[in-house]
This record gives sequence, C-alpha cells and structure tokens, in this order.
Amino acid sequence: MSDQKFPQANKSLGQHFLIDQNVIELITTNFTEVAKNVLEVGPGPGVLTKHLASKDLPIFLVEKDARFPALLKEYVNEDDIFLHDALKFDFEEKFKEKNWKDVWLVSNLPYNVSSPLLVQFLQLPSIKYMTLMFQREVADKAFPIDTRVGKAMNSLLALTQNYFEVSLLCKVPQGAFQPPPKVESAVLSFVRRDEPLIPLAEFKAYERFLRHLFRFKRKQVGKILKSYQTDIDKVNEALSAVGRDRTDRAESFKLEEIQKLYIGLKD
Repeated sequence: MSDQKFPQANKSLGQHFLIDQNVIELITTNFTEVAKNVLEVGPGPGVLTKHLASKDLPIFLVEKDARFPALLKEYVNEDDIFLHDALKFDFEEKFKEKNWKDVWLVSNLPYNVSSPLLVQFLQLPSIKYMTLMFQREVADKAFPIDTRVGKAMNSLLALTQNYFEVSLLCKVPQGAFQPPPKVESAVLSFVRRDEPLIPLAEFKAYERFLRHLFRFKRKQVGKILKSYQTDIDKVNEALSAVGRDRTDRAESFKLEEIQKLYIGLKD
C-alpha cells in the first residue's frame, strides 16, 4: 500500500484514490510494450501518472478537478495537462494536433460517469488500447467477469465488444482505495478490433438499435422490433437468419446474433 497523502476526495466527482501498489503496477505496465502514446483521464493526484510518465512515452492528461494540476506538474509538462471535463473534451482534435496514433488510454474512471465515458472512448479511432478501472457492477456489463455464471446480453456489452476485444486484468477490493468505496472494482483491458463487424462509421446507428432493443430486454423481441422496423416481414427474415424466434428475449442473444440482427434490419 502507498503512504502518499491525498487531498479530500470529492464525492460529487466519484473520486477514490488507488493505493494498492500491485494494482498500480498491473495497470501502468499493461500496454507499455505496444503503445506509442499515453492518455490518462482523471489522473487526480498522480498515483498512476508518476509511473506512466516514467515509461518514456509521450503523455498528456485530462483532469476536471482544479486542485490537481499543480501536483501533476511534478510528473508531466504543464502544457500536457488539460483542466477540462473529459465528457466535453475533443480528444480526436488533440490527437490530430499531436499527430498521435495507437494511443493507450488509462483511467481510474469516476464511478458516477464511467458508462458514458466508456461509450465516448469507444468512438475515438486513435485509441487502440485501454486500461480502465470500473465499479465491479459496471465492468461486468462490458465483460462477463464471473465466467461460471451465464451472462445476460446487454447493450453496453454488445456495443463494447463489437469494437474491442476485452479481458479482465484484475479484480480490486475496496481496501485498495482511499477512501474505500462501498463496492468492489475491476480493471478491464481493451484492444481495438481492426475490422469490427459493424464499422465505426455506424456507431451511432448501432448504439440507437441497441438502446431500442434492450429498453425492455425481457419483452419478446418481435414486439420490441415492431416499433424499430415497421416491415414485419423484414423483422421475421432477420430473426430467422440468426436462428431466432419472435418470442425470444434480447438478453438471451449472443453477440454475433445481435450484430447480424442489426445488419439484417438496416435500411
């Protein structure tokens, strides 16, 4: 564990500072052998930053809390620290300005905005690798952590795994943080797929389809899809093509079935 002293955690920003050195080491060495550049989002007081900055890779930081840039300057050039809300930051413009590709994104994601941030990151083509810390419950929606339990399909899983190969890097107990959160956490490792079945240009359309499909995930898909695609024959054909029936539930579908269903129903 770390003996580093931290400022008061801001609960409204979902802050929990990582102090477990084993977890820190796993995160900050995850993609050092293949990444060309590093982006850290929400570095806080620099627990991960000081390790990432020692890897001899170009790095920049995006941090919302105005208390931290002064601390982060110890590890990163001041010009590479951006005081900004990550949900509103134009990452691709910054990558273009720096001529960055094959970016490795690292983040101990704020629990209160982890899902929208993940959806935002999925859409950034310059990001090839990601090492992200989530609340265990959210991580389990993007990747079935406990393989002994059958995982119900959901929109975040179908969206994430179309664009990235995902694996579990480690589980993280409450005691690995200061202050300890009320829940367990998990770190997921992401590698972008070179040729996803649904291309990145169709991200918004695919996301809308998934939100519609899983809005009432326990309803029969035939009834759900009737309001998405008014051509009932087309709905029946698309379901038949993936070996599914109108009475099936969306949460029982496999990823490839969801993908092919979307393709079959596209205008």
